[in-house]
This record gives sequence, C-alpha cells and structure tokens, in this order.
Amino acid sequence: MILAAGLGKRMKSSVPKVLHEVLGRPMLQHTIDAVKKLKPEKIVVVIGNGAQAVRDRVKEDSLTFVLQKKLLGTGNALLTAKKELNKGTVLVLNGDCPLITARTLKKLLADHKRGRNVLSFLSFVDDSMSGYGRVFRDETGRVTGIVEDKHASPAEKRRFTELNGGVYVTETEILNHLGRIKKNRSSGEYYLTDIVNIVAKSGKNLNAYDCPQEEIRGVNSRKELFEINEVLKRRIVMQLMEKGVTFIDPATSNVHVSVSIGRDTVIYPNTYLEGKTRVGRDCTIYPGSRICDSILGDGVTIKDNTLIEKSRIRKGASVGPFAHLRPGNDIGSNAKIGNFVEIKKSNIGDGTKASHLSYIGDADVGRNVNLGAGTITCNYDGKNKFRTKIESGVFIGSDSQLVAPVTIGKDAYVAAGATITKNVPSGGLAISRSRQRNLENWGARQTVSKKTKVKKKK
Repeated sequence: MILAAGLGKRMKSSVPKVLHEVLGRPMLQHTIDAVKKLKPEKIVVVIGNGAQAVRDRVKEDSLTFVLQKKLLGTGNALLTAKKELNKGTVLVLNGDCPLITARTLKKLLADHKRGRNVLSFLSFVDDSMSGYGRVFRDETGRVTGIVEDKHASPAEKRRFTELNGGVYVTETEILNHLGRIKKNRSSGEYYLTDIVNIVAKSGKNLNAYDCPQEEIRGVNSRKELFEINEVLKRRIVMQLMEKGVTFIDPATSNVHVSVSIGRDTVIYPNTYLEGKTRVGRDCTIYPGSRICDSILGDGVTIKDNTLIEKSRIRKGASVGPFAHLRPGNDIGSNAKIGNFVEIKKSNIGDGTKASHLSYIGDADVGRNVNLGAGTITCNYDGKNKFRTKIESGVFIGSDSQLVAPVTIGKDAYVAAGATITKNVPSGGLAISRSRQRNLENWGARQTVSKKTKVKKKK
C-alpha cells in the first residue's frame, strides 16, 4: 500500500506533491517501480489531493486506487483502504520517498518473517535530520512506541535518537486495530505511528530494522526535491560508471533511471539523457546535448548542443553540432547530419550526408545521398503535409527546394538553387532557375548615374 494523498503545502504548488518529478519521473512512479520488483499480489495507492491528476499521470493496470476523501492522516488513509487488502502480509510506504530500493524492501520483509513479527518497520539514526518520529525502546531494546517529532520533548529527543523511516510491514490481523487510533488533539489527524504503540502494549512481536538513511528521505519542499534529485542522479551515474561508461564530469550529467548506456561510451559535461533512451557501445556524446526517448547504435557520435527526440540513429552515424532531430526519424549507419540541420519524420539511408543548414521533413532518403547546404523539403501546403522521396545515389545541389510530393530518381542530380516541383528521372539532371545575364560595365554606369543625380539636386 502506497500512501499518496497528502497536500504537500510546503511545495507551494498546484501540482500534487507525489507528481513532482525526480529525474523525469513522478516521485510516486519511482516508489511504484521499486515495489513492482517484489511481485506483490496487489498494489493499492491511496490518493486524495489532486486525485484525478494522479490517476491520469500514473496509468498502470496493476494499480488499485482508493480515494481518501478527507485528509485525516496516515492512520485514516490505511483504514480507508483496508477493504482492498486480502489476508496476508502488507507493506506500507509513502509515495514521496523515491529513493527506496527493492533490495531494502526485500530485506525488511525477510527480517519481518525471520522475527515472526506481526509488525515491523524501518528506522535510522541521523542527528542532522528533523521531522521524523522518535522510536522509543525500553532497557531491553524492545520497541515500546513512536512519538511524532513535533510532540516529543527535548529530553526525549536527546535520549531517543532512532528515527522512524515510515515504511511498515504488518499482518492484516493488525489492521483490525486501526479503529483504536485516536485523533491527535493538536493536528486533528490519525497517525499510523500509533499502531506501533498499540501493538507494543499487546505484547506481540514487533521490531524496527536499520536501513540506509538516504533511501527513506521524504520530500516536503522544493529544497528537499532538489536534494533527492542530486542523490538519485549520483546513484545512477555511479552505477553506469561501474559498468564501463565514462563521465567526464559526473556532476553535470543528468541520466534518467530508464536510460541504458553501453560500455566504453563517453559522456561529456552538461548532457541530458532522458526517458527510455538507449545508447550503444563506443559512443561519444559531446557537451550541451539532450537526447530523449531515442536509440543510438554502437559508435554513434553526437556533437555539441544537439537535441534528439524519439529518433533512431544507427551504427557509426554522426549528428551535430547544433542539430535538431524532431520525433520520428531513422538515421542510417555512417550517415552524417551536420550543423544547423533539422530533420523530422524522415528516414535517412546509410552513408547519406546532410552536412549543414538544411531542413528535411517527411522524407524518405536513400543511401549515399548528398544533400547540399540549404536543402529544404517543402512538405506543407498550409493544410496537408506531403512526403519527399530521394532515391539512393542522388546529389542535391546547395539551396535547393524540393516541393512535395516529389520523387528524385536514383543517381539523379539537382542543380544548385533549383526549385523542384516535378519528379526527376533516374540519372537525370534537374535545373530550375532563370538564365544568367551579364551586363557589361554595369558598375561604371551606376557610378555615373549617381553623380548626375547629385548635380540635379544642387
């Protein structure tokens, strides 16, 4: 059960707290991803603030959503969703803890089973942290209860330094005691932590187990969101470095959890690899580049300040600098897309070159084609978009406009400065421009004309 109904007032945002992103994913999604690795029988998400927005953003068939109509605390949230739980073991955690790992959750479940507990939870010790409930133990070390940080006295805070991590494992029989939780007088909420106090008094087995402090850090402010983002970013980069990826400046590279990168790839500073991007082996990604939901084959080079969206770049190709690949492209092996080239919904054949200053939209380009500087496919007539077909071996001269729909046949030539509105046959040469005329002594005549005008004005 994931508790994701909170208001998140300190975020100062109209966006539900659990939907604020950490490395491209909502916080809630990170928690769900960790839980799914446990292969649970059921995942219940308790929602409240911005409930519909959460449903719309986190769409998975494996989730059961329960609405907490009145936000009366974590104890009430669990009680509200109790009817959705089958008999067995229940893991309860918060939706604003995106750093939790499946490994830690598996260990908690194993410790819970080994101790034959009816209730277990995670805890940690960190004198620098505040806002976390204090875990009370007696002289024998047995847990006797939890007191919320704001309700603990200074003496209690000095004595009890163990903090509640907010992740619980309980048997469903214990949930029958949720109705015994009393409303807190100062906050008007029902605290789930009180169930620990109830179980402790019953004499049944319970315990708290130490866990890595960073994993259970929650997010209540923009500052904490930034800190969480930095921790996760470092974790991902370090994991990739262990697998053979080189980061020139790890602190300035942003890599989403869902990104994969092959061995011996080199990532330069100020790079962003987002979404479901897959990067092959021996690639080089230079500074200032952003790659979203794209696939890069082995040996691909992405030069400085290049944006690539939902495209595929095959083995040995080079893109950039200052190139823009809009969604829907397939760039062939050893192709070259150069500086200030924009491509959209196009297939570019192996070995083809568009080295500079071109727009290629809605086009199918064959192998070993040369697209000269300033080549433009005119794909839009104001209402409809049409495709351009350029077959293999074609040479397109600089500053050419190809008005779609049009086909340039195999091994054909298009002269520089041409505007092509009709198909060009294979092996042919298309010329579409005015005949050049040279006017003799034009410069001298212009000079005489200017002097005459000056005399008339005087």
